[in-house]
Amino acid sequence: MSDQIKHECGIAMLRLLKPIEYYIENYGSWSYGLQKMYLMMEKQHNRGQDGAGIAGIKLKIKPGNRYIFRQRSNKADSIKEIFGAIYTDIDKINLKHQKELKNPDFIRENIPFACDLYLGHLRYGTYGSYNIDYVHPVSRENNWRTKNLVMAGNFNLTNVGEVFNNLVELGQNPVDFSDTVTILENVGHRLDEENERLFRKFKDLGYSKKDISPLIEKNLDVSAVLRNASRDWDGGYAMAGMIGHGDAFVMRDPAGIRPVYYYVNDEVAVIASERPVIQTVFNVKTNGINEIPPAHAIIIRASGEVSIEKIREETEPRKCSFERIYFSRGTDKAIYRERKKLGELLTHAVMKSVAFDLENTVFSYIPNTAESAFYGLLKGIEDYLNKDKVRALSEKGKKLSAEEIEKIISVRPRVEKIAVKDAKLRTFITEDKSRDDLVGHVYDVTYGVVRRGLDNLVVVDDSVVRGTTLKKSIIRILDKLDPKKIVVVSSSPQIRYPDCYGIDMAKLGDFIAFKAAIELLKKSGKEKIISEVYEQSKSEITKPVGEVRNIVKEIYKPFTAEEISTMIALMLKSSEINAEVQIVYQTIEGLHEACPGHTGDWYFTGNYPTPGGNRVVDQSFINYIEGRNERAY
Repeated sequence: MSDQIKHECGIAMLRLLKPIEYYIENYGSWSYGLQKMYLMMEKQHNRGQDGAGIAGIKLKIKPGNRYIFRQRSNKADSIKEIFGAIYTDIDKINLKHQKELKNPDFIRENIPFACDLYLGHLRYGTYGSYNIDYVHPVSRENNWRTKNLVMAGNFNLTNVGEVFNNLVELGQNPVDFSDTVTILENVGHRLDEENERLFRKFKDLGYSKKDISPLIEKNLDVSAVLRNASRDWDGGYAMAGMIGHGDAFVMRDPAGIRPVYYYVNDEVAVIASERPVIQTVFNVKTNGINEIPPAHAIIIRASGEVSIEKIREETEPRKCSFERIYFSRGTDKAIYRERKKLGELLTHAVMKSVAFDLENTVFSYIPNTAESAFYGLLKGIEDYLNKDKVRALSEKGKKLSAEEIEKIISVRPRVEKIAVKDAKLRTFITEDKSRDDLVGHVYDVTYGVVRRGLDNLVVVDDSVVRGTTLKKSIIRILDKLDPKKIVVVSSSPQIRYPDCYGIDMAKLGDFIAFKAAIELLKKSGKEKIISEVYEQSKSEITKPVGEVRNIVKEIYKPFTAEEISTMIALMLKSSEINAEVQIVYQTIEGLHEACPGHTGDWYFTGNYPTPGGNRVVDQSFINYIEGRNERAY
């Protein structure tokens, strides 16, 4: 994606199902689990660079000893920072007690993070400050082990205000108005209720207070806690948590918006946001890894028992398609195939954009994440050429000379590495004019591969969101090559609506497609629609959330996707650009054909998977009209 878009967080959970002696004997070290957590977090670093954290719980620790450990960082190298701090403490103990490093009892009692259960998190912030308090895992502490709660998640709720107010109505006084703290207190409250229910039950049966604690640990109903806590949640989430005595869970939203996968054998139970992470770190085949079903939770008991339990009623599956287009690592075999298909399905539109003139067209891609879609487009073009070659050979048959046959079969798309990002360049100058000039040098171009004034230049991007980098950098540097025409190809459709389920795309005014539609309304004399949508949106957000409609769809209704694309191209071409500029977007139909299992397309179509999405988009439009630069939820 040429525009910088922050997106979903990453989670990693690991439960060691064998005693520490097993890992020492079979893997040579007690730190097997900690090393696996480091790898899982590094392999998901693409999902979050605003901060990282890890927590661990030791099971069956005697009173008076620490059993919950946590390390977090919001530094640039947060993973390195937290594991560096962990191993610094461990090394101090190792130096003093070399002879004890194979002694399981010594390790369990003395070495921090020699845990049975781990929860790691990579954070991308979509709301609130980036200070350390907002870095997961977050914790809720208590002297009763079954009331201690550690949580982390890849989530965003559209109705966090309502959940917060429910806590206030219960008499609570939450210390912060954020998704993170609100959900922690929400689940924590229901955990307290479950503890109290069991306490009363066993007290009525005549058990002493001391005897009741282990009975609560054994009988705690984690499913009931999650069921009661999530009753009013509206959003996308993969919510993970650990309870002090050793129960753990990861719960997925009813529409399956946010991804989460798991793997269990006799040694470990593993959960992560992306499948290739588990494949790589644990050397597992694809078919050994499963998705947690929407509306379900994987629950790992302190005893080691693992179950998948239904928490809520499923809704229509709406798995996030942006995971397939861009966010998840492309090393997943299904994602790789889907990204190639996205490119392949653009073949006809791209060929049409260059008037089917392959002899005078150069193909490339920017940025590197668009590489898979680029390969798909090349496959489509090669298939087109092969059919054309077969036709030419069939029509002329034996009349062709060897030279003529060679000329026909030698035709292939011209592929070049056009632009390379200068990773060392930093746009640190703040003055607008100077900064724009510096931005224009973020990419280096390859001179001499485009014939000046003669060749078309086609570049594939995986998504065009704001268009800022295209206008201020990429198109400017491509124009230096003096092509006749620049065609920017987006393997995803036009982004028209805000996301409210974890992606940092919350403001309508940021989207180049929205700006283009507004401009078209003004130029076509239909500006009245803007004020009508504004008034209707103000009316809609006063309704019960289940009755709210997405009124912003009316902004786009008068125009075809091609008309909006044409306006986007005009807006991206600044006055100093000499080449003709065209933008080709993926169609909604093409998206669904390429990614049939991930139908979540609300940022393209405005069809939100939860009722809160419609309220968010209407509020976002109100904010745009009123000039309020803030998110709508």
